[in-house]
Amino acid sequence: MTHVAIIDCGAGNLHSVRKAIASQLPTGASLAVVTDAAALDAATHIVLPGVGAFADCMQGFNALNGMRAALERAVFEQKKPFLGICVGMQMLFKRGHEHGTHEGFGWFEGEVRLLAPSDATLRIPHMGWNRLRLRQAEVKLLSGVQDGEFVYFVHSYAATQCNPAEILATVDYGGDVVALIGRDNIFGTQFHPEKSQEVGLRILRNFIGMNHGR
Repeated sequence: MTHVAIIDCGAGNLHSVRKAIASQLPTGASLAVVTDAAALDAATHIVLPGVGAFADCMQGFNALNGMRAALERAVFEQKKPFLGICVGMQMLFKRGHEHGTHEGFGWFEGEVRLLAPSDATLRIPHMGWNRLRLRQAEVKLLSGVQDGEFVYFVHSYAATQCNPAEILATVDYGGDVVALIGRDNIFGTQFHPEKSQEVGLRILRNFIGMNHGR
């Protein structure tokens, strides 16, 4: 039976994320917001939202006793589908350069740096709707999502130096910005699916529909 665990590291828009995921759960499925590492044992799918500064989110996550080891066991050994949202995606990279340099999970190649759009009229943060450019439309997470559909962003920093094979979608904001990263059972969205209306809900529905342990 599907059970989604949303990790609360003290820096996420948990109400909106929880409400959006709940709206896409199949009959009989459940979800819980968790801070206890042992709670990941019962999960079939894991979500890590993050809002604010990279360092604050990492500090909040690292303060959860045993969570790092439990999460890596669930994701890498048990192959449970994982989704990082916004800063929750940024945390998956080697390090972030927001108010200093801070170590991330290192699950993906790349580092998180301040946006540097080539068009000086583009403001930072990148806030609002932008069109997805699908790079790997065949992945299950993007099933039913069309190239050029809009999703919602609020961020000043973005992933750079990524492995091109792991970039699933980008957007144009004075140059390519990584919008969605993924491989195997691990995914991250720089945009907010919970704020992206039907496109975002479809992505969440696709995530929930992934098989645990595939």
